[in-house]
Amino acid sequence: MKTRLILPMLLAAALLAGCEAGAPAGAAGEAAGARRFGTLSLRPCTTGSDAARVEAFCGALEVPENRSAPEGRRIDLDIAVLTASGRGGAAEDPVFFLAGGPGQAATEVAPQIGHALREVRRQRDIVLVDQRGTGGSNPLDCRDADGATIELDGTELPDVESLVAFARRCAASLEGRADPRFYTTAEAVADLEAVREALGAERINLVGGSYGTRVAQQYAARHPERVRSIVIDGVAPNDLVIGGEFAHTFEDALRLQSQQCERLPACRERFVADMRAQLRTVMAQLEAAPVEVEYRDAATGESRRDTLTADTVTGLAFMFSYAPQTASLLPLVMDEADQGRYAPLMALTRMMGEQVGGQINRGMQWSVLCAEDADRYRAADAEAEDTLLGPEVAELFFAPCAVWPHGGRGEAFSAPLRGELPVLLLSGELDPVTPPAYAERVLQALPNGRHLVLRGQGHGTLGLGCVPKLLAQFIESTDAGALDAECLDSMTYVPPFTSFNGWDP
Repeated sequence: MKTRLILPMLLAAALLAGCEAGAPAGAAGEAAGARRFGTLSLRPCTTGSDAARVEAFCGALEVPENRSAPEGRRIDLDIAVLTASGRGGAAEDPVFFLAGGPGQAATEVAPQIGHALREVRRQRDIVLVDQRGTGGSNPLDCRDADGATIELDGTELPDVESLVAFARRCAASLEGRADPRFYTTAEAVADLEAVREALGAERINLVGGSYGTRVAQQYAARHPERVRSIVIDGVAPNDLVIGGEFAHTFEDALRLQSQQCERLPACRERFVADMRAQLRTVMAQLEAAPVEVEYRDAATGESRRDTLTADTVTGLAFMFSYAPQTASLLPLVMDEADQGRYAPLMALTRMMGEQVGGQINRGMQWSVLCAEDADRYRAADAEAEDTLLGPEVAELFFAPCAVWPHGGRGEAFSAPLRGELPVLLLSGELDPVTPPAYAERVLQALPNGRHLVLRGQGHGTLGLGCVPKLLAQFIESTDAGALDAECLDSMTYVPPFTSFNGWDP
C-alpha cells in the first residue's frame, strides 16, 4: 500500500530537553537557591532545547501512574516555572502553558513560550509541565535492552507493516518502565490538577497550542471552578479526530496560498498559480521514476546524494505550509523541481527532517491517538482519495493502534466545552491543520469567547505581531470582547520568493 508522510505525522499538530539534572523536588535538603512554590521546592535551572535555553525554577511532582492503583508505580512530572519579571511579584493565579503534538514537552519550548508570553509574565508566573510520557515526565521512549534508542529500520517513510512492527517493539521496550494505557489526555488533566494543588493556586489561566487546546478544553470542562481564563491557539474541537482531516485542511491551505499568488503580479507571471496542480505534476514525475539527487547539506555544506520520491515532495509541502515564511519558498522550490532541478527540494527536506526529528514523543502520541481518536476515525470518502495526501496519512496515524496498549476516553470527551468562562481563540488564516473554521465551531458554545484570525498566518500565532500584548490585556481583564485588536490589521501575507535571493521589492 502506498504510504506518505511520517514526518507530518510527528508534527500533528504543530514546535522542540527538559530541566537540567539536579536534586528532585522531594530530595532531603533543599539545593542552594531553591525556592518554595506552594508545597514544591524548585531549584534554579535552565530549561529548553539544545538550540535555546532560559532561566527558570525546576523540579518534580510525584504522582501515581495508575490512579486506580496508587500503591503501584509512581512517576515524576517534570515542572519548570518562569517566574514573573515585574517588580511587584507574581499574581496569585499563574499561567499554565499546554504544549502541542500530542507528544511535545512543554519545558523544551520554554524559551519560545517565555518570549510569546513576555507581557503576561510581567505579572504572572508561567508554569510548564511536561505531559506524562514526554520530556522529563517518564517519557515513552522506544529503547532496547541497553538503553539505546530504537529507530524505524533506518527509513523515514515506512509502510504500514513496518510501522506496526516498530510500534510492537517499542511497546515491548516499555515493559517495567511504563504502561502506555495511562498516558492519555484525561490522565494529563488529573496531573495538571495535582500540580495546581501543589502550587497552592486557587485558580489558573490556561494557554494551549494545537493539541494543547484539547487539554485546555478537557481541563476546563472537568474543573471549571479552577479556571480564570483560557487562551487557545490553533484550536482543535473536542470532536475532532486528530489526523483524520489533514488531507482536506492541507488542500484548503494550498488553495488559499494559490489565490494569494494569483493576486500578486510577480508571482502570477513567474509561477503556475495553482500550487496543487504543480505539486501533482512533480509528484507524478517522481512516482513514475524516483530520482537520485546530489545536493549540499544545509547544516554542514557537504555534498550528499539521496533518492527523491513523491512522498518527499508532499512531506516538504505539508511541513512548509505550517508557517508563511517557509510556505513562501514552495512556489520557487516546486518550479525548480518541475524543471528537473531537484537539489533545493532535497536539501530543504533533509534540513526540515533533522530539525523536526526528536521534537515529538512517538509513544506518548500513540497513547493519546489510540485511546481518543482511532475508533472515531471513519475511512475517507471518494473525495479524499483525490487529495495530495490521500487517505494514507490517516491510516499511518492509526495503524500502530492495532498493537499499541491503550486506554479509553470518557463518554463526554467529544462534547463541546460550554459555559461562561472567558476564552480567547486564535487562528492563522492559512493554518493547514487547525483552520479558523475549527475555532468558530468551538466559539459557538462560549458566549464569553472571542475569535481572532491572523491574516496570512499559519499554525501557531502566540508570538506574532501584537499578539503578546493582546494576551496580557486579556489575561489581566478576562474580557475578550473589550480587546482592541486593530493592531492585527498590520498582519499581512508573506510574498512568495521569486528567486533564491528573495521576493520582488
